[in-house]
Amino acid sequence: MAWTRRITNLFRRNRLADEIEAELDSHLALRADDNRISGMSPASARRDARVRFGNPQVVRESVTSADAALSLEGFWLDLRYGLRQLRRNPGFAATAIGVLALGICASTAIFAFVDAVLISPLPYRDPARIMGLFETNPLGPRFHLSYLDYLDWKRMNHTFDAIEAYDAGSLAMQSPTGIERVDEVTISAGFLRTLGISPLLGRDFRDGEDLPAAPSTALISYSVWQKRYGGQPDVLGKTVTIDNVTSTIVGVLPKDFYFAGAGPAEFWIVLHASDKADTRGEHNLSGLGKLKPGVTVAQAQADMSNVAAILAKQYPGYDDGRGATVVPWTEVVTGKLQSILLLLMCGAVLLLLIAGVNVSSLLLVRSENRRREIAVRGALGASRMRLVRQFVIEGLMLAATACVLGVGAAYGQIHVLVKLVPAGMLAAMPYLTQLGINLHVLGFALMVAILAAIQFSLTPLFRLSFETVREGLGQGGPSAAGTVWRHFGSNLVVVELCTAMVLLSGAGLLGRSFYRLMHADTGMQTDHLATLRITASSLASYAKPYQQVALSHQVLDEIRRLPGVESAAITRQVPLANVAGGSTTFNIVGRPPHQTGNEADMRQVSAGYFSTVRARLMRGRFFTEHDDATQPIVTIINQSFARKYFPGEDPIGRRLSFDDSQPAWQIAGIIDNIREGPMDAEVGPALYVPFDQVPDNVFYVVARTAGEPELILKTLEQTVRRINPDFLLYDGETMDNRIEKSQSAYLHRSAAWLVGGFAAIALLLGVIGLYGVIAYSVSQRTREIGVRMALGAQRSSVYAMVMGEAGRLIVIGVAAGLVCSIAAAMLMRSLLFGTAPWDVATLTAVGVILAASALTASYLPARRAASVNPIEALRVE
Repeated sequence: MAWTRRITNLFRRNRLADEIEAELDSHLALRADDNRISGMSPASARRDARVRFGNPQVVRESVTSADAALSLEGFWLDLRYGLRQLRRNPGFAATAIGVLALGICASTAIFAFVDAVLISPLPYRDPARIMGLFETNPLGPRFHLSYLDYLDWKRMNHTFDAIEAYDAGSLAMQSPTGIERVDEVTISAGFLRTLGISPLLGRDFRDGEDLPAAPSTALISYSVWQKRYGGQPDVLGKTVTIDNVTSTIVGVLPKDFYFAGAGPAEFWIVLHASDKADTRGEHNLSGLGKLKPGVTVAQAQADMSNVAAILAKQYPGYDDGRGATVVPWTEVVTGKLQSILLLLMCGAVLLLLIAGVNVSSLLLVRSENRRREIAVRGALGASRMRLVRQFVIEGLMLAATACVLGVGAAYGQIHVLVKLVPAGMLAAMPYLTQLGINLHVLGFALMVAILAAIQFSLTPLFRLSFETVREGLGQGGPSAAGTVWRHFGSNLVVVELCTAMVLLSGAGLLGRSFYRLMHADTGMQTDHLATLRITASSLASYAKPYQQVALSHQVLDEIRRLPGVESAAITRQVPLANVAGGSTTFNIVGRPPHQTGNEADMRQVSAGYFSTVRARLMRGRFFTEHDDATQPIVTIINQSFARKYFPGEDPIGRRLSFDDSQPAWQIAGIIDNIREGPMDAEVGPALYVPFDQVPDNVFYVVARTAGEPELILKTLEQTVRRINPDFLLYDGETMDNRIEKSQSAYLHRSAAWLVGGFAAIALLLGVIGLYGVIAYSVSQRTREIGVRMALGAQRSSVYAMVMGEAGRLIVIGVAAGLVCSIAAAMLMRSLLFGTAPWDVATLTAVGVILAASALTASYLPARRAASVNPIEALRVE
């Protein structure tokens, strides 16, 4: 244990000094004893011993420096020897480092996203106490609040320090150059204080500024301050007019402030109740609260559910069937990203596991071939710890080099992945814009490298027992190595194949899910459809219903005359939105009023809309030009509506009532379900009403074209601007492009491609690992195969022997992987669309691909074995 003592002495100088002092005293005592034996007096004997020994301090320093120097010199020699070993085996070194670097790159890059999205705290004060607040209704658990419900929640709760409200959107701002679109957020007065945010310049909203009688005030983002106002401090006190409301700028928000619920907002306007207090049924606000210290999410959920139940009893016409949902704000921000990132992290870890197994396999082969070398070194006096140190140093060299290369590659991969995020989604996830290699990510990569170094150090030691050093002198040949490898290396290959099967199955299921998502029935024909949003809410000339109807007719008349336009229509909300919205409550005439659960999405569409999008009419009729303000209001429902509220009944002719101030709406037709919300969401009940009967000054125009719809988008904008240049126009896109760029499509596509990439690499590494096992086994059994063939064995039997060995490993690996794949798929079933976790076709195809690839890799060494010349094989042995 001299080596460990020397290393320990480098860091424990007090103990070393005590040992040196004891050794010096021992030498002095021995010399004095010799002097006394020769006849000296005790005093003379001690004095003579000190004189002959020399200066004790000089001796102490010499021994200390020699001990440290020897230890460092030994370490340096082992390091040089390890480098020489890697240079002598460049193929091994490059393969081991490359495979491990690949695993570190993938896992580090994905961990960077996991850290940014799930681990790093939100930039607010006490972020763990920030909660998202939603109303529940029969359509789902997360819907907007009405203003009056928000006030009651704020007043009646017992678990929140504060409850605030906000509403984000794009509105029209009047500027010296005309009307332009801006991203704006309306917030209650205490919103920023709840988040713990203070303005960089100026002041926050004051209590009471969100009351109806208070003047409107605004805060601006740092980017707006720089771009629009030149970063001048005199911006305070200036006014801005957004959507016909003039607000005074009172502050500038910090540069690094973002609020994911609002996206890249430019203006933050104080919430005013004057336009939101008319009805409790107008649900257009999002809620946010801050828990009191010590309150759990479960306690807050119970409290808010109780508040919602009380309101349902007090206001059955509006709140019957509604509840409350309390969700940590981190879950609101991450959404489905959380599940997908965890899935990708698991995939990256599995890939890292395969890389580690592959490198361990290489090290095992190499250690078996070095068995004689280690035995000779041990026989010549090398201590156990000296040999251990050699393996540790070599393992550290491999892991350190792979870590540096892997982190460097991960840095580039991170930036590539960020660029693949659509700009609209990236704007809502500003925490990804500064993504990179931070301390958390470096710590993760270092942890992986340390674990790899430990694994690479212990792997050869696991097979090389120092109690059998002498046996190694006689055994270190090919036969012994081959025997060990057939028993242990094959187990590692089974692990690789099993892991590859899991990744391949996951990629297959996600790919099939993405395919079915992109080919899902949307309830319409999305090809040759172009859409454009028109906002006239800031123009007083379109404030009245009859003016809005006239505008919609004028827009449609102009667009229908355009060359290449087959038909055009108006809709208040275009289908395939990232978030479903616009729900309404109703009663069915002839049934008891205020029945719990009567809720559906509502859409205003013009006559000709359903024929333009080519929706399928199931019963009844479509809207016509005669369904205008002079006629009773009619509605068309979808099949989900009919199944839920009229099971086993004929809904045609039935009437729906909304409040006592307006007549009931009569159901005129039933259409097949149109996907109004996300592609991967279930289609809920929806009802459609003629735009001419319920008009608005914000709407979409949908045009069906004879040619490519992309070519007409610019013409659509020019045509609408000729009607009025002050219209705010945006969201011009084709319906197919809308599907491609949707959040659902992006998340499913990203998961499928990334896991597919991991699976492809895992397949390659698994096949290479199997090839290495079979090839090495064949190389170590050359003499055995030669003897077999000399005794009359046919080549076919050699093929069968080698392929049988490979087939056994493949069957075990694929079977184990199949079981693990189904278990893993069950965990990620929430990410699958229209695909079962045990999808037989996918699992069968993956198993066949893996088995065929593995058998192909095994064929090469089997062919080499069958080509062995018995005479040459026996001569070589």
